[in-house]
Amino acid sequence: MTPPGPTPLIAPSILAADFARLADAAAAVDDKADWLHVDVMDNHFVPNLTIGLPVVTSLRKATGLPLDCHLMIDDPDRWAPPYAEQGAHNVTFHVEAAADPAGTARAIRSAGALAGLAIKPGTPLEPYLDLLRGFDTLLVMTVEPGFGGQAFRTDVLPKVREARRRVQSGHLRLHIEVDGGIDADTIEAAAEAGADVFVAGSAVYGADDPATAIDALRARAAVG
Repeated sequence: MTPPGPTPLIAPSILAADFARLADAAAAVDDKADWLHVDVMDNHFVPNLTIGLPVVTSLRKATGLPLDCHLMIDDPDRWAPPYAEQGAHNVTFHVEAAADPAGTARAIRSAGALAGLAIKPGTPLEPYLDLLRGFDTLLVMTVEPGFGGQAFRTDVLPKVREARRRVQSGHLRLHIEVDGGIDADTIEAAAEAGADVFVAGSAVYGADDPATAIDALRARAAVG
C-alpha cells in the first residue's frame, strides 16, 4: 500500500449543481468543502460549453471557499492568468492545449494563485515530470474531460501512483488531484493510489444533504 499522504481535500464540482443557483450551491457546502471546483469549458478543447471568467468573478464575491478553476479550453496561455487575477485559489489548465505551460504557470503564480497542470486519461505522465517542478497541482483526469457523470477509469491510477512516488521522494512538491467519477465507491482506490484532492460532482450535489456527502467522502478517502 502507498504510504499515507496529506489530509484529503474535497472539492465539490458545481458542474453538477443548478447553474441558476450557484451561490446557493456554494453555500450548501461552505462549512465542509475544502475547495469549490469550477469547470470552465469552451466548446473547442472539449465538446461542451459551461461558464467563464465573469461567472468566476461573481462566485468569488459570493463565497469564501477557495475556487479551484479547471480550464478545459484552448489557448490557456492567454486565458488562464486572468482567473488568478480575479481571485481563484488554484488555476489548472491542460498540457495538451498549452504552448508554453511553464510560462503560463509562472504567470498564474505571479497573479497570486496556485498553478495546476491537467492531463487527459490518454496522456502519459512521464514527459512532464520535470515540468511539474514549476506547478503546485497535478490534475489526473479519471474520465475524458467534457461531461460530468462518466464512469471512473482505474487505468489512470498508475499515473497517480507515480506522481505520489515522486512527491514522497522529494522530486516534486504538489497536490495530486483526481477528477471524474469520484464517489463513495471509487474515492478509496484513488486515495490509495496517492491522490489528496478529490473532485466530486454528482456524489455531492446529487445527494439529499451535500454537506453530509462530503463528510462521507472524506472518511472514505482517509481509509484509502
